[in-house]
Amino acid sequence: MFKHNRSLLGVIGGLGPLATAHFLELVVDMTDARTDQENVDMIIYNFPSIPDRTGYLLGSNLKSPLPGLLSVGHALARDGVSCIAIPCITAHYFYPRLEAELPVPILNGVRETARCLKDAGVHCAGILASEGTIHAGLFNCELECLGIRPVVPSPSRQADVTSLIYDDIKAGRPPELSHFAAAEAELRAAGAEVIILGCTELSLIKRDYPIGSGFLDAMEVMARQSVLRCGSKLRRKYRSLIT
Repeated sequence: MFKHNRSLLGVIGGLGPLATAHFLELVVDMTDARTDQENVDMIIYNFPSIPDRTGYLLGSNLKSPLPGLLSVGHALARDGVSCIAIPCITAHYFYPRLEAELPVPILNGVRETARCLKDAGVHCAGILASEGTIHAGLFNCELECLGIRPVVPSPSRQADVTSLIYDDIKAGRPPELSHFAAAEAELRAAGAEVIILGCTELSLIKRDYPIGSGFLDAMEVMARQSVLRCGSKLRRKYRSLIT
């Protein structure tokens, strides 16, 4: 491998593949680089064969994603990465085990998202995320620790969000935006000042459609943190991520 003397970002990718590709785009776009050489060095291992995270957390898939995540993480560590990003929010359920067993730091996209909201003075945040993330309470825990009230969709609206993630984005189909709008309206009515896009597939909706103001994309938070942790300059327009 090419020898270098600067930070190297490792990415456990493929969870899903489109989200990983968008994460790479975000890191490049967020970096204030005027030449190729000023961009972030990174190694991306794209393994969509890692078992589905939500299916495992809900009990419909008995094969744990953890061994695959650890295997890829160890491979990245052997490659000399300085830190690891995982552009899959539901995979953060395994963060404590990954942090304990991997020899390099792992960026915590859930925690950094909560801190971003705290810094912005948000008191109540809505959560649009996979059913696995909602079931595990990943954002709830981090938000409540910072004094932010979390709001999650009702079961019927969560079914709409799940359909957006699995039936639309992951399946390569256009998203049913009425489902997105219905879930958003419910969270706003419950008091959400800002809504977290807490699934990397939902980031693709923000990229491709005008969803309006009052959103925070957790994948953008991870990408920004990746740029900063690797010692690169951040473009001014990404200093604030809440739309």
